[in-house]
Amino acid sequence: MGVKGLAALLACLLIWAAGLLAFADRVLRLTPADMPARADGIVALTGGSDLRLAAATDLLENGLGGRLLVSGVNLHARRSDLWGVTGAAKPVFDCCVDLGYAAADTIGNAREAAEWTKAMGFKSLILVTADYHMPRAMLELRAVLPDAAITAYPVATAELDVRHWWQTSQGARRMMLEYDKYLVALTSAWFIGLGESDKPVRPK
Repeated sequence: MGVKGLAALLACLLIWAAGLLAFADRVLRLTPADMPARADGIVALTGGSDLRLAAATDLLENGLGGRLLVSGVNLHARRSDLWGVTGAAKPVFDCCVDLGYAAADTIGNAREAAEWTKAMGFKSLILVTADYHMPRAMLELRAVLPDAAITAYPVATAELDVRHWWQTSQGARRMMLEYDKYLVALTSAWFIGLGESDKPVRPK
């Protein structure tokens, strides 16, 4: 590799590192989340700790959403299993919590949430997921629900100190991996948008 190639590689690494720092700062500023305004529905993405589910059902019990969708539920999990980890009052859980089993990743979460939102006729949502996962989750959900008002409600991750994420190998690995996934999602959204803009406009 020549000098120009090394210079180009170094420039790319510097841009990537600057983006990573900006991404980590965004995650830091998201958490802790402010109490959101009331929305039509609440969507909680499974994964990581049970704190996400507890936070989402707490919002539901406080009247900040009419219904709650738990997206990405394990196929072998029963309603009683989910209720046991939320700490929610059983009447509230039984009446107003829907479980989605179709999603296996963040894109699947977004599609599942979009189908539920449209079926319910909802126009506004509160999205509950882990702090480091929130930027990508919001990006994917807004791509499939461009007309909905979506409020982020990130939940702090016990295993990740977002203020000092670089100080442990686990924290650094998790933040860098999520940043790379966010870049992939951002690039995909850009190409999709570019494709949409290239479609011919049909005369009315």
